[in-house]
Amino acid sequence: MSKAGYVLVDAGILPEVYRKVLTAKKYLATGKAASVKEAAQLAGISRSAYYKYKDAIFEYGTSASDEVATVKARLQDSAGVLSSFIGAISRVGGNVLSVNQSLPQDGAADVTVTVRIADLSVEPARLPALLEQLNGVVGAAFIQ
Repeated sequence: MSKAGYVLVDAGILPEVYRKVLTAKKYLATGKAASVKEAAQLAGISRSAYYKYKDAIFEYGTSASDEVATVKARLQDSAGVLSSFIGAISRVGGNVLSVNQSLPQDGAADVTVTVRIADLSVEPARLPALLEQLNGVVGAAFIQ
């Protein structure tokens, strides 16, 4: 028999304990549970079942909600510009996943923002143009 590897299995055929371990992991990740004991109780499993499977069971995300895009922008070095930029993304339904800003040089800083775009209220292709209309945004574009 070959060495153990990974398989993709429909969650509906898994024993209930596996689904409950995933639920407990979500409770911990989202802060709904403050401890493993609490997460296991909420999910309806024992702590030993949680510990037995927690490092072997992971949720596989393939839904449209996992669509992400990275926007690169150049922002003026002024108070509130980055906050306004992120707020504008949020207002059109974007979920900001990560932000990386370089130190400002010559009065402007480069920023990359990774955004979940599945729930945007605007066409995703229009997002950079909308962001460029904000005060302090020198330019914005998607990174391919």
